[in-house]
Amino acid sequence: MARDKTKSTQAAPSTQRSGEQAPNPVWFKPVMFGFMLLGLAWIIVFYVSQGALPVPALESWNIVVGFGIAFIGFLMTTRWR
Repeated sequence: MARDKTKSTQAAPSTQRSGEQAPNPVWFKPVMFGFMLLGLAWIIVFYVSQGALPVPALESWNIVVGFGIAFIGFLMTTRWR
C-alpha cells in the first residue's frame, strides 16, 4: 500500500523527448497561410489593376513585394510541426 502512495506523489515523467520540440502555437498556421495568401493577392491585384494598385509608386516592384510576403509564409513552413 505504501508503495502505491509514493508512485502517485512522484512527478509523472515527461512524455516529450529531449530531441523533440513543442508543437506550434495555435496562431502559427493561420499566420503562415495568411502570408502566402496575402502575397498571392498582392500580385493578383497588381496584375488586374494593370499596375495602378496596390502601391502605384512601387511600379513593378509590387511583384517583388508580393513574392516577398508569400516567401515569408513559405519560410514559416520550415518551422511547422
